[in-house]
Amino acid sequence: MPRSRTLKLAAIAAGAGVFSGLFGVGGGTVMVPLFILWLGYEEREATGTSLAAIVIVAGAAVVVQLAYGNVHVGDGLLVGIPAVGGVVAGTWLQQRVPRRQLQVLFALLLLGSAAKLVVG
Repeated sequence: MPRSRTLKLAAIAAGAGVFSGLFGVGGGTVMVPLFILWLGYEEREATGTSLAAIVIVAGAAVVVQLAYGNVHVGDGLLVGIPAVGGVVAGTWLQQRVPRRQLQVLFALLLLGSAAKLVVG
């Protein structure tokens, strides 16, 4: 693997880790855009790759947050287990939506989130 690609992946990983620790996010908001911008991934590849990585990131984040007493395990399971159905449905839908529409929808989601954070 070329050195520049390795460095880009390391930067994406570090950014995702910092954002996960600070805000509880990392996959969709950090990795996906950077996979697309820096590595030329398509939307579906970026999403799938970030989901694979976020398993590791989220696992580590949970362990650290548990040490601080910040995790409500029951609530996490209550939200997480049914969310698996949403993942299956969302992935099914993603495979049927044209690539350009996915890009626009994701951009709108990020813009809406940014606006909400700025406005309050």
